[in-house]
Amino acid sequence: MAKNILKTPSLLQYILETSSYPKEHEQLKLLRETTIHKYGKRSIMNVPLDEAQFISMLLKIMNAKKTLEIGVFTGYSLLTTALALPSNGKIIAIDMDREAYETGLPFIQKAEVDHKIDFIQSDALSAINGLIDGKHEESFDYAFVDADKENFIKYHELLLKLVKKGGIIAYDNTLWSGSVAMSEDDEMEDMIKRKRNIAIEFNNYIANDTRIESTILSIGDGVTLCRLL
Repeated sequence: MAKNILKTPSLLQYILETSSYPKEHEQLKLLRETTIHKYGKRSIMNVPLDEAQFISMLLKIMNAKKTLEIGVFTGYSLLTTALALPSNGKIIAIDMDREAYETGLPFIQKAEVDHKIDFIQSDALSAINGLIDGKHEESFDYAFVDADKENFIKYHELLLKLVKKGGIIAYDNTLWSGSVAMSEDDEMEDMIKRKRNIAIEFNNYIANDTRIESTILSIGDGVTLCRLL
């Protein structure tokens, strides 16, 4: 979900027009437009452009080479990551929806980065446990989680076994349209209200986890970065 009520529309538009759109890769632009055309409102499941460009810069600063993505949809963040990694970089991408992934695959191929991606069609918990059983412990530089929010805490516990010390785990949508800062009595959409408490529980869990250092960024719909100690 890309909506963030902490940004005024005019400010967000300014950021997009002056910083984001001019530097958007051609295949990312085409993927974004194709996703909007095919999926309509569901297209907000891809990360917004400003968040994607932040992720790209973060990966380059980290000099990341091996990453994990949980929740792919049509692959805007996946293509962003693939473009940011060096030519020998590798991404394991996990999602149940192969059709959505294959919607974005032609753009990944045209960007000539498909060789970096290993797509696994599976529920995330099974796939992550499979990686642990397959001796991938502490082998990833970075993991990005944009899947079902109900399992974020379970994902976190497993990812602590897969990401290297000093590596980064990023969780998307942790501000949940700003609802985490609202009162229960505030007016909000039913879907937002239903998952607000899940986001709050996860944020509190991360804040009290002494195995990591963490921060919440008010970019996109909120991104929590966790650095493993």
